Amino acid sequence: MADLKSAFLNVYSQLKSELLQDPSFEFTDDSRQWVERMLDYNVPGGKLNRGLSVIDSYRLLKDGKELTQDEIFLTSALGWCIEWLQAYFLVLDDIMDSSHTRRGQPCWFRLPNVGMIAVNDGVILRNHITRILKNHFRGKPYYVDLLDLFNEVEFQTASGQMIDLITTLEGEKDLSKYSLQQHRRIVQYKTAYYSFYLPVACALVMAGENLDNHINVKNILVDMGIYFQVQDDYLDCFGNPETIGKKAHIICFNESVTQALCKCQIGTDIEDFKCSWLVVKALEICNEEQKKVLYENYGKPDPANVAKVKALYNELNLKGVFEDYESKSYERLVTSIEAHPSKPVQAVLKSFLGKIYKRQK
Repeated sequence: MADLKSAFLNVYSQLKSELLQDPSFEFTDDSRQWVERMLDYNVPGGKLNRGLSVIDSYRLLKDGKELTQDEIFLTSALGWCIEWLQAYFLVLDDIMDSSHTRRGQPCWFRLPNVGMIAVNDGVILRNHITRILKNHFRGKPYYVDLLDLFNEVEFQTASGQMIDLITTLEGEKDLSKYSLQQHRRIVQYKTAYYSFYLPVACALVMAGENLDNHINVKNILVDMGIYFQVQDDYLDCFGNPETIGKKAHIICFNESVTQALCKCQIGTDIEDFKCSWLVVKALEICNEEQKKVLYENYGKPDPANVAKVKALYNELNLKGVFEDYESKSYERLVTSIEAHPSKPVQAVLKSFLGKIYKRQK
């Protein structure tokens, strides 16, 4: 696997080099340096799970047979297209959320001399995907299927982001909008399609499969993506600060602030009025008095308000509620996966589930 990751990173260097020499644009030294810096800052810095999953999924679909150098390159290129898509989403998402850090460093738009140029950089990142697909897949019989797939998933993700944003409009905070159904809708479109379905769909397309014949695979992966996001929402509040590596940032408070926050904040879902699984679950099981606490404190940046929400989460034993949800979700997913007639497809789905079950970061 280490060799595979090394090969994957080498493909990034090749793709970047091609993009910096794209004949459709006459680069100056300044513009080439800008794009190279922007790519290196935003594309390869994450865990690369989505991209590597394309190679892993394709290998499992081939029943474990050793991949040719061409297959390794092409699956890597598709994996990097997903990482480029992720970078595009994150660069723009950070601007919309006024975030400060991403992957342990300042958000791209926060850097000196970048600012709102980052909006255009996001557009460039998205356009790079079609350049990569054109350069390496135009002669393949499944080229149009790949274009359709990326366009479809981008639309779904952008639409999920839109639902999320309009649900948390500044000045219009209304917890009555929040429900498990609304949370599922946001997560399904904003996260599950591009993070879980897209890597496997890329592998299936490259293996010559018709995606219309794999609707049940899509449904399982979407359910897995929702389970993953519920974990993320849980870890945002209850995770270990030393293992959480998301865009949430550490904020130190003075000594007088209640210890309920442990003087450091793992995530900011409470302050940001996010439609988190924790808050919708709390709304579902709390009594009227507890609901009043949520309405009065959720979505406010003051540490004292955040502490009251977290205290209520503990009072409602949301840790226990989550553990029960996790156990039942895992059992349901395993049952669905084992009902699939194809052993190689089962192996792909079990590989995904194994990577996220009971994760701590």
